[in-house]
Amino acid sequence: MAYFPFYIDIENKKILVVGGGTVALRKIEKLMPFSPDITVVAPKICDEIKALNVKIIDRRFCDSDLDGVFCVISATDDETLNGKIFQLCNEKNILVNTVDDKEKCGFIFPAIASKNGITAGITTSGKSPIYAKYLKELFVGILESMNENTTEVLWKYRPIIKEKVEKEDDRRKIFEQLLSLCLSGLEPDEKTVENLIEEYEQ
Repeated sequence: MAYFPFYIDIENKKILVVGGGTVALRKIEKLMPFSPDITVVAPKICDEIKALNVKIIDRRFCDSDLDGVFCVISATDDETLNGKIFQLCNEKNILVNTVDDKEKCGFIFPAIASKNGITAGITTSGKSPIYAKYLKELFVGILESMNENTTEVLWKYRPIIKEKVEKEDDRRKIFEQLLSLCLSGLEPDEKTVENLIEEYEQ
């Protein structure tokens, strides 16, 4: 099975987590920085989850829990229940991740590297999470060694470059030069950008 790495806005999206143990906790902690609306349903929920800013339902899963849900994390140790949730989600066209059961996953969790406005998801398609974690740590190290303002600088000047430079190839060359300056530790100012734009306006 091949997984396509696309990024989606989950802010305020309703996400249901079925299960209240440490496995569910790890998934929730990955989701929390992206501000979803998380509900946790399970007869037993660990204190660490209860301490988080999530909705708690202390009971077993009911079919109606899926109403209005964007996606589901099935993190129970009950294979029968996990199978039922997977089937229901498929019938309702709801994305579902069944923890530690790749065959019952419509999506998987990557190892997430996030630093200085850059977020990367690294996955081995579920084959080796430990290897994905290792690669993530390498990537975080690379991000930490770079100018922390690079993303914001490039974003700041993007609108004016797109407005004043007509040809896409010329815009790309300007962005490449700005990136080179940032990577060398020199943060370009407005005058530098204006000079670059003038070169391609002629």
